[in-house]
Amino acid sequence: MNAIRWWRARPRQLRGAAWGALGVVNARWPRRFSRALHVPSFFWSWFLTEGAFPFLLLHVKRSLQGRRARRGTPAEALVTDVLDAVTVAGFASFIVEGRRTDDEFAAVLTPWIGEAEVAARPRSLRIGQWLPFMMGGRNRVRTTRNIVFTPEGAARRMRLDIYESVRPWEPGGDRRPAIVQIHGGAWVIGDKREQGIPLLNHLAHNGWVGFNVNYALSPRARAPQALIDCKAAIAWIREHADEYGIDPDMICVTGGSAGGHLAAMVALTGNDPALQPGFEEADTTVAAAVPFYGVYDLVDDEHLMIRGFRRALEGVMFAARYADDPMPFEAYSPYYRVHPDAPPMMMVHGARDALVPVESARRFVARLHEVSDHAVLYAELQGAQHAFEVFPSPRTVRTVEYTERFLDGVRRGVIK
Repeated sequence: MNAIRWWRARPRQLRGAAWGALGVVNARWPRRFSRALHVPSFFWSWFLTEGAFPFLLLHVKRSLQGRRARRGTPAEALVTDVLDAVTVAGFASFIVEGRRTDDEFAAVLTPWIGEAEVAARPRSLRIGQWLPFMMGGRNRVRTTRNIVFTPEGAARRMRLDIYESVRPWEPGGDRRPAIVQIHGGAWVIGDKREQGIPLLNHLAHNGWVGFNVNYALSPRARAPQALIDCKAAIAWIREHADEYGIDPDMICVTGGSAGGHLAAMVALTGNDPALQPGFEEADTTVAAAVPFYGVYDLVDDEHLMIRGFRRALEGVMFAARYADDPMPFEAYSPYYRVHPDAPPMMMVHGARDALVPVESARRFVARLHEVSDHAVLYAELQGAQHAFEVFPSPRTVRTVEYTERFLDGVRRGVIK
């Protein structure tokens, strides 16, 4: 209590500078294994890392205003200046890291499609990194919402949103590639309106048709119902390919976090009748997959995830204990479903991910390299936090551009 009173007695400028410096320190070294601080540390790191530019401007403004109304001792003023300098330097370093995304993706893609193709990538609305409301690409993309895609008689009516260019497709014209976006949210929360929007808008503007899908959430729905719903979306898209001018041989899938897990599972379990009840004969294969910061191993026998991860899954997703029957956990893990005919895949993961540690992505990529006969690409983004591309930041606008280059390489048969 005395410490709290002492802290409150410090000048407001000093307290603000201290909170700013603490924020950038946490953003650079988030608390990954602390039960009490793990989630708050992630959210604080997430906001400050991807929102570094506006937060930098706000901090500089606050610092300059504080100088004009400074109170306290000379020592307190010195400490305030030092902490402000630490904060500004931290935000500046986050901005620099975000701009290095160009080099990181170029190193991954150039061996496959060449330097010229990487440089010739279509540009996204880069003004969106500074003015987020512009990221939607209004007047470039049209959206059709809440189309039911689950089979007739299904227990739940799941819906998807369609993103396509404002230029209408003419029947008889060239067929368009399709991308299926699967949202994250730890399999228990989330919605199609919340994630993947920058990527869908960018791809739609460049001739793709985007499908942002919902799926049944746990604990109301148990595994593998979420995967079944995602595969039902693939089947529905193929069934309606003529209506939307889609090339049925060029349907790809992406998603982040839990959506990254489901995207990887969709890619690795195409046409598995056990996961297609009621539509066993439907073609649910995909041409490529781009999982973002996905969860690839629900068994987690190397204990890479946060403490209590498997126990939480036992109660929420499986209603069963791993010790009693490990098979459902393995069968629902992309790591254990890798096979030689896996489609081309590009995994994207942040090196500073506090929720799904980057080591788990590296392990899955190594497994794919060992087994798959097709392209395996891996972009590890220094400084990126979990769910980084939800924000229309400098890193996000570059990521969607390079994701388009990978998918275009698959479409042209250069990456296979």
